[in-house]
Amino acid sequence: MRTSFNKLLKISEQQEQLPLIYPLLISLLAGGVFSFALAPYHYWWLAILSPALLYATLRNRSPKHAALIGWAYGFGLWFVGAFWLYTSIHIYGDTNSALSVLLIALMAITMGLFTAVQTWVYRRFFPETPLTFAPLWVFFEWAKTWVFTGFPWLFAGYAFTERFLDNYAPLFGIFGISFVVIILACALVEIIQKRIFWIIPSAILLIGAFATSFIQFVTPKNEMPLSVSLVQGNIPQDRKWLAEYQVKTLEIYTDLTSKEWGRDLIVWPESSIPMPQTEIQPFLNSMAYQAKNMNSAWVTGIIYIDPKTSQQENRLMYYNSIMASGHEAEGLYKKQRLVPFGEYIPLSGLLAWVLPAMQNDPSMAGFSRGDNNQHALSIKNHKLGAAICYEVAYPNLTRRNAQNSDFLITVSNDAWFTGTAGPQQHLQMVQMRAKENGRWFIRATNTGVTAFINEQGQIVKRAPMDEAIVLRGDLPAMQGETLYTRLSDWPVLIFSALLLLLGLKFRPRKINVSFKSRR
Repeated sequence: MRTSFNKLLKISEQQEQLPLIYPLLISLLAGGVFSFALAPYHYWWLAILSPALLYATLRNRSPKHAALIGWAYGFGLWFVGAFWLYTSIHIYGDTNSALSVLLIALMAITMGLFTAVQTWVYRRFFPETPLTFAPLWVFFEWAKTWVFTGFPWLFAGYAFTERFLDNYAPLFGIFGISFVVIILACALVEIIQKRIFWIIPSAILLIGAFATSFIQFVTPKNEMPLSVSLVQGNIPQDRKWLAEYQVKTLEIYTDLTSKEWGRDLIVWPESSIPMPQTEIQPFLNSMAYQAKNMNSAWVTGIIYIDPKTSQQENRLMYYNSIMASGHEAEGLYKKQRLVPFGEYIPLSGLLAWVLPAMQNDPSMAGFSRGDNNQHALSIKNHKLGAAICYEVAYPNLTRRNAQNSDFLITVSNDAWFTGTAGPQQHLQMVQMRAKENGRWFIRATNTGVTAFINEQGQIVKRAPMDEAIVLRGDLPAMQGETLYTRLSDWPVLIFSALLLLLGLKFRPRKINVSFKSRR
């Protein structure tokens, strides 16, 4: 085994390398174990070991072989890391087990193309060095925020949420952390190969993470924090959209809220009102009236039908929204980034036989996308930046919504993934968004994880999963902007581009050793 591993890492001629099957299996395993670096497992060292193994398996490989190795890694990464989708597809999508696993495998094959292309480009155009591997990794993580509508999950940097390297987050965001992680991973391989030089840049990056912890971008405002109640109704997903259960859902949330009136802010999660505002306006008016009389602001997730755009488009325009009302509260936020197969179904007519239950679920199909650069909600003379569910996975979107805000809110319904790692990974992203932007984040969910998260990305309070409960806490307003909030991902992307340009310039040239050239 040791001989095989030494061969894997050794710079040797092509004929001395291990057969391709071995690096394929190693990269498949490496990709599969990566998700255990994330919540709820937190084996952070796997976020270094996993890409390190991929980097080692690519040594001296042809671009074609590199693409296959990368594809194997990507398949393992997404098949294991996103297997929590099985619950929503099988249990709530009414799809049989075999077909559910097949759909996840197809998703993993598709998403694995990112790593396949990444490794092909790496071996085709660039020298074998951490200074080209890391920036390529960052660019392909960034690409996952917009290619195929975006699925920005399983980033290397998330493994270090609340762990040392996240001190880079207020400066350079999640991609800056991922860059550092991959440099350290590649440096580990280089050091094992006795390239001791790589201890120096590794040490600099680690010292830099310590030094940046002393930089303070934001400070609390000299104001009393808002008293906040986050209401977690724990409505089962298979009942939420049943017409006969709608009144029961409202009763549950109303009963939980009855003792919270008088607090500054009361928050209901995404889809807590399982019907459009046009069908329930008297109830909304009553809640707003009660909130106003008790000096409370009320914020709730709701399906919103926009009459104006509906008339323009000649069809009902549904939006997954957050609405604020009550005392000193107003505003409406429409979700900008919709979830494929979650809030709309691509090619829904063709896929009706695959996902029959999802076709008739208003929460799964037919939502429209909200406009970019919407105004923050106004709560007690404060600006409350909003994000709905999956949107917190998009760093730049949350960054835009955080600008000129005093604190941030996200509402979610993760009941689709109860009992899986999905809700915990989702919470980890919210923590990173809080750290990046230096703002407190309140998170109200249907089944969990409902939580208060401070400007350092630390969970101050959290409610137990799968319980009907109210989580109470204080929400301080913050002032100032982090470097990341001001500059977005551009510093990391530009720096990565410069490294790649240098790599192109100084890449080794192939020497012509043909018979004619030697005559």
